[in-house]
Amino acid sequence: MNCLVVIAHPLEHSLCKFLAEQTIAHLEDKGYQVTVKDLYQERFDPVLSDLERGSYYQDEFYHSQVSKDLDQLKQAESLVLIFPTWWFSFPAILKGWFDRVWAPGHAYEHASDFGPIKQCLTNLKEMKVITTLGSPWWVNTFILRSPVKKVLKLALLGACAKNCKFNMLTLYKSERLTESKVNKFIGEIKSRF
Repeated sequence: MNCLVVIAHPLEHSLCKFLAEQTIAHLEDKGYQVTVKDLYQERFDPVLSDLERGSYYQDEFYHSQVSKDLDQLKQAESLVLIFPTWWFSFPAILKGWFDRVWAPGHAYEHASDFGPIKQCLTNLKEMKVITTLGSPWWVNTFILRSPVKKVLKLALLGACAKNCKFNMLTLYKSERLTESKVNKFIGEIKSRF
């Protein structure tokens, strides 16, 4: 299966990068053809340009600066996102990747009457998410109502990728971890992914 792994953490020796290394090795062992997209390492520009936004409702989305990114997304059968959850949301660089790459004419089509949009990522069969979060699970679940999960599963996949399986793992209290807790989480990644 053609797999695109998108990593969004600025520090090279971070927990997210370590989890990414472990996940990529596991996926390759399972036979996935993995393409790695490290947004910070590539210095991906998260800013949606005026030309891009202005073309959202035109006949063709202005994509000259993100054409390679669009091709990667449209070829992926499996998408793995690895990032820290900051302030119960995405790092800005990852949100910018969604804004610029999950674009009209590629990830979805606008309805002519501005009704429900049409899903275009028919290639995407699964999305796997690994994120770290400093807060305990109950704050994310009961107080904030899992905002990151809702955006990914209901907004992005719901609008763009019909019949795409969704699997999300969150490593809570990530600032107070022991080696055994990290190893247990890696075991969970291997058993669920």
